[in-house]
Amino acid sequence: MAVALRCLRPLPSLLLRSSFAGAGGLPRAPGGCPAPLLEGCRQCVQQMLLSRQLATKKAKGKGQSQAKVNISAALVEDIINLEETNEDMQAVIEALKEDFSRNLSVRTSPGALDHITVVTKDGKFPLNQLGQISQKSPQLMIVNMTSFPESTAAAAKAIRESGMNLNPEVDGTVIRVPVPKVTREHRESLAKLAKQFTNKSKEALRKVRSKSITQVKKSKNKVSEDTIWLLEKQIQQMADEAATEMDKLLAAKTKELLG
Repeated sequence: MAVALRCLRPLPSLLLRSSFAGAGGLPRAPGGCPAPLLEGCRQCVQQMLLSRQLATKKAKGKGQSQAKVNISAALVEDIINLEETNEDMQAVIEALKEDFSRNLSVRTSPGALDHITVVTKDGKFPLNQLGQISQKSPQLMIVNMTSFPESTAAAAKAIRESGMNLNPEVDGTVIRVPVPKVTREHRESLAKLAKQFTNKSKEALRKVRSKSITQVKKSKNKVSEDTIWLLEKQIQQMADEAATEMDKLLAAKTKELLG
């Protein structure tokens, strides 16, 4: 009786994009389930999903593409917030875009120096909060450190180590920053820096993925192994898609920098 009542509950949509619908209609529920699929139990659907995934995995060796897992976030919200995981991954991508925009330009401008991080005895600060940045000529930028003279040396060091191929010169509380010529070597240096930014972002992405999978595994005593397997696959799939987008951003930026 308990099984029958459970199976008569309305079936939530396990997949946002169902691959069950076909020319022959919906498949039958697994043997032993007392209700048709549309009124089937969650366990039945998970069993069919697992069977389908395993079959697809085997078929991949025969040249067939592997189907995607797309689990309804609402159905597993008591295990993990998939929307939050996706937002965290997208935040990593946005941070990479910002790094590219701020730090990787063939033509160095005053704005490129704004967010260089300066380490002082009082903490870390963006350069534009410590000094006044201006462009004296197309070949020279000036950073006036009059407001925070004690941070002049730290600011010059931050500029030098920014990876932007800059060699600042300190004159009292004024930092002179010659603008490098746009040489092939400079372009290649920026392209290497773009690769470094991307690798750093992928490491951040892996941390998001690992954190999410660890959270899923904490529910292994509450839900079936099949559910855990599907969720892990979904999270890995999300991470793979984010990494692919990063690779596209890197390819576009490298092409822009190398000309």
